Amino acid sequence: MTGGSGGRIRVRGLPVGDHALLLEVDTGEAALALHAELLRRAAARTLPAVREIVPAARTVLLDGVADPRRLAAEVARWDIPPPAGGHDATVDIAVRYDGPDLADVAELWGVAPHEVARIHADTEFRVAFCGFAPGFGYLTGLPEHRHVPRRATPRTRVPVGSVALAGPYTGVYPRSSPGGWQLIGTTDAVLWDTARTPAALLAPGTRVRFVPQRPIAEPSSRQPVREETST
Repeated sequence: MTGGSGGRIRVRGLPVGDHALLLEVDTGEAALALHAELLRRAAARTLPAVREIVPAARTVLLDGVADPRRLAAEVARWDIPPPAGGHDATVDIAVRYDGPDLADVAELWGVAPHEVARIHADTEFRVAFCGFAPGFGYLTGLPEHRHVPRRATPRTRVPVGSVALAGPYTGVYPRSSPGGWQLIGTTDAVLWDTARTPAALLAPGTRVRFVPQRPIAEPSSRQPVREETST
């Protein structure tokens, strides 16, 4: 697989303490491929024993490594294929495109609000990594010209189930919390449930599809979300 500037993926290994290794790559796509290859080798028992493999935007952290420097040199020699496509299960998330920032996103994209819903629902997403809150997945898939900035003034309270955009990512808030993402919809899907195994609905590598639950309402009939803004 090629890296951000062509050629094979460049992996930089940074030992963290005595028993952890941070693997850094140039792009989110490369991080996704590296994470998939690490999981494949761990399952095949061709990867030295590690306690935990944690992906992020452009890194993968390996914890519980016996010899981080030796493993870093080994990984740097790997030929890393792209993540396998077409065989993974897809998680469908029913969504109502009724978010208070829908019109703002439409303006940024240069389309009508109902087109935001269509474009978003027609996109195949994949969970790049998880973080921020239990169950929160950072989903990639929107092309670069659909990336949007965070709000200039973050909300002090974003409702649970809010479907949101920020930068290259789509996410669903698993619980009510502060946040500065652009809210385009809502869902009743439960992202985190400790009574479920696994507790998280989404995991790195999971494919996700958003399914419109009903036609989008016209701007004049949308119910605004009452919110407080931080100062």
